[in-house]
Amino acid sequence: MTDERWPSLPFEEWKDTYATLHMWMQIVGKIRLAQMPWINHSWHVALYPTARGLTTSPVPYRGGSFQIDFDFIDHTLLVENDGGEVRTIALRAFPVADFHRELFEALSGLGVEVKIHGAPNEVAEPLPFAEDREHHSYDPEYARRWWQAASRASRVFNEFRAPFLGKCSPVHFFWGAFDLAVTRFSGKRAPQHPGGFPNMPDWIAREAYSHEVSSCGFWPGGGPVPYPVFYSYAYPEPEGFSAARVRPAGAFYSADLGEFLLPYEEVRKASSPDEALLAFLESTYGAAAELGGWNREELERKEDPRNSR
Repeated sequence: MTDERWPSLPFEEWKDTYATLHMWMQIVGKIRLAQMPWINHSWHVALYPTARGLTTSPVPYRGGSFQIDFDFIDHTLLVENDGGEVRTIALRAFPVADFHRELFEALSGLGVEVKIHGAPNEVAEPLPFAEDREHHSYDPEYARRWWQAASRASRVFNEFRAPFLGKCSPVHFFWGAFDLAVTRFSGKRAPQHPGGFPNMPDWIAREAYSHEVSSCGFWPGGGPVPYPVFYSYAYPEPEGFSAARVRPAGAFYSADLGEFLLPYEEVRKASSPDEALLAFLESTYGAAAELGGWNREELERKEDPRNSR
């Protein structure tokens, strides 16, 4: 049995579309990065879920603002400013280089001039966006399916996030690794992160992991994991974390990635996908918090305050 609200997302069927989308989203994300004030842990670079796709949210520009939205229902990129002017780009099978050119032409038409670092981050062999004609695939059905899955995950992530009283990130999309994520913080400083992410300065990783975290997310897969997964990890990883008993039964610890994984398909086929995913998020966080000595009494709310009114 599967819940078709959580659509099938076989990696091999859409990997080329995924690779192209990854580059398109890096361009849009870098535009936001170029204009936003620096927010701790690089939260200023992220994109945010909407009812139709992803958004930059309003980006400041010369006393006003502009916004860029991916719409995976009508398959358009919407570029608009706070003066009511709008430009649209059809999302279709065309090269990254052409997407890059059309997007900057649209911005220029709105009076927005932005400069970005012209190559992707967190990928092993980056091609400059303006020269990238290798990535050119776009299957609208699979773009929609990925968004539908991410949208379902976002809903559950927000439910998981709600009772945590400590510092916690929004549910947001990091275009570097192409993952939807939410991160809880213990409040304690962490040892210096070693860095080592491809084509990303080590100082960024060290700032992002300056404090102890338990982080979870949704990733379409790649490399040693050729299928979509939910993940959960702790930094620093406490002793015994990899051997912790977590739920549901399909979850496992990946020594290659240093994190717990739950295949997306395990969630799809569960009698209650939301409950299966929430069990994964809560049990892996619980393992990180218990083994890491987090002050759970101060960090977690026991009851929904709406029930006491």
